[in-house]
Amino acid sequence: MPAGRASAHGTLGRFGAAKRYARGWRELEQGELSFASLIGVTILDATHLFAAALGAEPERLHFAAHSHHLWPNATKDAQERAWRDAAELADEKWDRIFGEVYPASQAHIARILGLPNPGRVAFSANTHDLLVRLMSALPAWEGKRPIKVLSTDAEFHSFSRQLRRFRESGRVEWEAVAAEPFETFPERFRAAAEAGSYDLVFASHVFFSSGYVFDEVFEILASLPDSATCVVDGYHGFCALETDMGPYADRLYYMSGGYKYAMSGEGVCFLVAPPGRELRPEITGWFAGFDSLTEAQTELVGYDRGAARFMGATFEPTPMYRFNAVCDALTAEKITVASIHAHCEALQDRFLDHVGAGSAGDLHLDQLTPGRDTSADRRRRGHFLTFRREDAQEQQKHYAEARIITDARGDRLRFGFGLYHTAQDVDRLAERLSGLPDR
Repeated sequence: MPAGRASAHGTLGRFGAAKRYARGWRELEQGELSFASLIGVTILDATHLFAAALGAEPERLHFAAHSHHLWPNATKDAQERAWRDAAELADEKWDRIFGEVYPASQAHIARILGLPNPGRVAFSANTHDLLVRLMSALPAWEGKRPIKVLSTDAEFHSFSRQLRRFRESGRVEWEAVAAEPFETFPERFRAAAEAGSYDLVFASHVFFSSGYVFDEVFEILASLPDSATCVVDGYHGFCALETDMGPYADRLYYMSGGYKYAMSGEGVCFLVAPPGRELRPEITGWFAGFDSLTEAQTELVGYDRGAARFMGATFEPTPMYRFNAVCDALTAEKITVASIHAHCEALQDRFLDHVGAGSAGDLHLDQLTPGRDTSADRRRRGHFLTFRREDAQEQQKHYAEARIITDARGDRLRFGFGLYHTAQDVDRLAERLSGLPDR
């Protein structure tokens, strides 16, 4: 049996993979595909889960799943359920939210990340809120000395903006390890982390600026002295790459959210907090002490146990309804993070075949960062492709005029692949790119 045939059928058979596999194998034999892209035509078709979003503008080619993932149909019903609960239950809706909705969201995250205890998960509207609350709990913050921070230079904008402002005010001393060259990055970051005495070590699992996957981040951060608070930003990894936090759950913080690969939209971000680190955030809201509200308030501010101490104040619960609905829908369809990743990886390979063949407009493989890897171990890329080019911003706007939706960050043009794409969508994308007039 040719390599790859068994895995293609085993993972994705329920969506008619066999028929597509046969067609793909013929394309391979005829020299129309590289071997790396064979799985690109054996992948699942989950478009029925996104019928409303895809039907809203059928000619739109939405390849920004890494930025704003299209919402599945299930989120509409969830949105309406949240409204009904608010309208029918009024104030008593919070009994349902904290009794059913909130715990269900915690349980889904614990299942996806392999956490031993769902109670270690706290929510907020965005990861910036969680970052600031966590930083305000560090001993250095309370000790009125600069917080020593180590990160990469490829962290999300809210982090880098906040750290730059904190550096201006003297609140932090911040070192950032250059992400590139990627080949030497893990060891360079390890050496920097081990050489310094940091209060906070913060690094992304997947870099937003390139899609590079920093798999070593968990092991490196977990090996550092307990005096360092260590945080993994999992925003581009959660629900995109299989992530087992189980071995690290007692040591590391992990933050992410539902806007991207969890397909749930804005407002459902979370922090996983390790046990035994009973920090007291100075930036705090009344939900962080919710369990003790009925007790007399003392001079010393009290906190709930576990991750709840990082809660803020009154929040919009509707995003949790959406998140739970998406997780339930994927479970019902037997779609896993692993199968979604295989699907997106296959689509990327198919698109890069077009790029390599010169049939995707003026995109070229030498613009791709990190470069293409067709080996069996391709864990170094997340769910988007990044092309470095000086005209990235202009090109993104040019694409949008042709209803090709991508995004650009600086000189990085990004194409995001998701569950709602098919191999035919990738071919349509390449065809449309090839037909664009010169700017």
